[in-house]
Amino acid sequence: MNLEEKVADYLTRRLGAPARIDKMKSLSGGACQDNYLVDLTVEGGTEKGNHKLVMRTDKGASLFASLSRVDEFHVCDLAYQAGVKTPRPMWLEENPAVLGAPFYFMERITGNANGRFVVKDASIANARKNLPAELATSLARIHSVKPASCKDEALKQKLGRISGEGKKAIALNSVIELRKETSKLKEPHPALEWILNWLEDHAPETDEPVLIHGDFRTGNFMVSPAGLEGVMDWEFAHWGDRHEDVSWLCMKDWRFGKLNKEAGGFTDRETFYSEYAKASGITLSPEKVRYWEVMGNARWACGSAGQAERHLSGMDKGIELASIGRRSSEMEFEAMRLIDAV
Repeated sequence: MNLEEKVADYLTRRLGAPARIDKMKSLSGGACQDNYLVDLTVEGGTEKGNHKLVMRTDKGASLFASLSRVDEFHVCDLAYQAGVKTPRPMWLEENPAVLGAPFYFMERITGNANGRFVVKDASIANARKNLPAELATSLARIHSVKPASCKDEALKQKLGRISGEGKKAIALNSVIELRKETSKLKEPHPALEWILNWLEDHAPETDEPVLIHGDFRTGNFMVSPAGLEGVMDWEFAHWGDRHEDVSWLCMKDWRFGKLNKEAGGFTDRETFYSEYAKASGITLSPEKVRYWEVMGNARWACGSAGQAERHLSGMDKGIELASIGRRSSEMEFEAMRLIDAV
């Protein structure tokens, strides 16, 4: 059987009613997963009807700190139950024998996630005005999920990056992990080493660990003329400092040419900070956001260099990986620029 036939056969057995794939199309995936558009008709049972879905499945490559699809499913469910505007996760299958790797489905939402569309397209000019409030509300709901509220002990452990004690543990542990990843690079990166030394010396305290999306940025949420449709791509979720998510949104690389709009290319920092405070009841620290922004640029510089090495080694050749690798020095420069402005 081909993939479409295998999926239809699986869903027929899973749902206890005939399931027909009306359309199945490979979508652009990532380094860690493959995505497929699926139009499904279920002819009976509790799920009777037409379903527009996306199927996500693991593939061989993985990136630093990325979750498996099994763990990602459970994180998505945590967020969905917390009221985050994100597609509903459905029908997790952990047995790799079915399709060759674990997979799950989620509701397909409308809109466009392309970064340049989100920050520039005239068709969503009015929707863009509401994005700061809508995204801040979703981010506040993500951060409402705490380790104590996660009943799945195995997942709680997998989301943890915290070792040691004290309120600086999250920042210091992030530096340790990034040092380990940097040490794996085949070429020396003295700028990264200097940045890591600064991060270690200036580690801030974290008041309370919360669920971090880990890749909260323009390009990872869908927007339509009606507004925010949903937050996507949870593969880097973990427990951490809420300022990390805010800083990632503010990174220069995710503004898509709108450099004066420092929060995602669609608003200024102060507006987003204010909307977040309204939604969460918590006032952000600009200094902590800037620290985690330095960390984010260092992490992205390391990740970019690593993706280039995957291409150069022949392990996973691709022009996208090669081109991303060229960005590493830009991230190093931006991190040093931010440090110099402190």
